[in-house]
Amino acid sequence: MPIQPRHPHPWTISPQEAIALQERLQDQVIREGPMPKPSAVIVGVDVGFRGEMARAAAVAVRFPDLTPLAQAVAEVPVAFPYIPGLLAFREAPAILAALERLPVAPDFLMVDGHGISHPRRMGIAAHLGVYLDLPAIGCAKSKLWGHYEPPPDVPGAWTPLQDGPEVIGAVLRTRTGAAPVFVSIGHRISLENAIATVMACVRGHRLPEPTRLAHLAAGGADVVRPSGQPRLF
Repeated sequence: MPIQPRHPHPWTISPQEAIALQERLQDQVIREGPMPKPSAVIVGVDVGFRGEMARAAAVAVRFPDLTPLAQAVAEVPVAFPYIPGLLAFREAPAILAALERLPVAPDFLMVDGHGISHPRRMGIAAHLGVYLDLPAIGCAKSKLWGHYEPPPDVPGAWTPLQDGPEVIGAVLRTRTGAAPVFVSIGHRISLENAIATVMACVRGHRLPEPTRLAHLAAGGADVVRPSGQPRLF
């Protein structure tokens, strides 16, 4: 897919410049929007690291049946240090390279990371959503920012993730007996619709299928055969 950023900017900048850029972009996040329509293409993205290389995977699935449609992987040298709150600058260049190689265009992004549940409301899901002007959801495995009460141990139960009085995400139980995930708005979707979309993408695992398959692909698995037929994991 050709990358056509709505808010282009360099990724190799200083940490101080990166913080200033996040503060400028945070007002561009749209915190309302619908769920994906039937037959929409959701692309899950995740990044793994091998030494000084970032290996990003993008896996496209059809909503709501979640049939895998295509995958693409890209390895890019790491050019930004590991700094919590600035992971977009470390991971996004590899993700964008993987999206460039994907043969189908995304209607939605689902990112293994945070959206507005971030100290400057500009986690990687929000950053990619604004950068590409695509609806985006953050679905992270651990908390970056905020406070919460644990949700009941029932699939679909959630509690608000808050920064003071502001709700910045949801702590969502996707599977009985499993740790919750942290869902937040990335761009052009409401929190309620982000939660509903994540739950609609769960198939018996803790992680929703788009990011679960992207995690597998980033680790080297082929989740879509060359013939276009999905593999089962």
